[in-house]
Amino acid sequence: YPHLFTFARDTLGDGPDRRLLSFGCSTGEEVFSLRRYFPQATIQGIDINPRNIARAQARLSRRGDDRLSFAVAASAAGEGIGSHDAVFAMAVFRHGELVDFPPTCSHLLHFATFEQSLMELSACVKPGGLLFLRHANFRFQDTSLARQFDLLLERPRNPQTPVYGRDEELLPSQPALEGVAWRKCAGPIGGHAPTWTGQTDWSSKGTDPFPTTSRP
Repeated sequence: YPHLFTFARDTLGDGPDRRLLSFGCSTGEEVFSLRRYFPQATIQGIDINPRNIARAQARLSRRGDDRLSFAVAASAAGEGIGSHDAVFAMAVFRHGELVDFPPTCSHLLHFATFEQSLMELSACVKPGGLLFLRHANFRFQDTSLARQFDLLLERPRNPQTPVYGRDEELLPSQPALEGVAWRKCAGPIGGHAPTWTGQTDWSSKGTDPFPTTSRP
């Protein structure tokens, strides 16, 4: 995601006080890519799959970067309130079996779980920090916490990604753009949320060929 990572760096700046979280980091490619854009920041990757984290840690041990870390986690519940300047959840909140655009996703994904998981992620974003979402089957702006964020950046939606509403029904008109970068403008959200239970689809990780559309 070179455009999004460049946007994050230009918006936040780099430095030893910057802390970034890659949520659903798979085998760590996103974390190592972020390091090229943030050479001084502390960057953490978490993933539900222990095998993915083992591979990431093996690569890290060869690299020897003490400001990168990986951990097995199904959610962001263990992250401190307001502990990160930016959180990335790229191609995480989606299910690979929805590619045929079924009229409902309720047999695979639930909007309430998506919303609660985002509340948990939001809690660890500092006020003024950034939340990045890409290729999700639900829209962030449909959640109750969206009012606590300002939309900073939109990009064309992948036409192969169906989008569902709060009722888990396929939106009759698929949006051309999706919000991908949001700035937190309110205080941190407390509490703990249930773990995201949808199957993670990593097929689009690391590829983002669509041009950028930004808002001031």
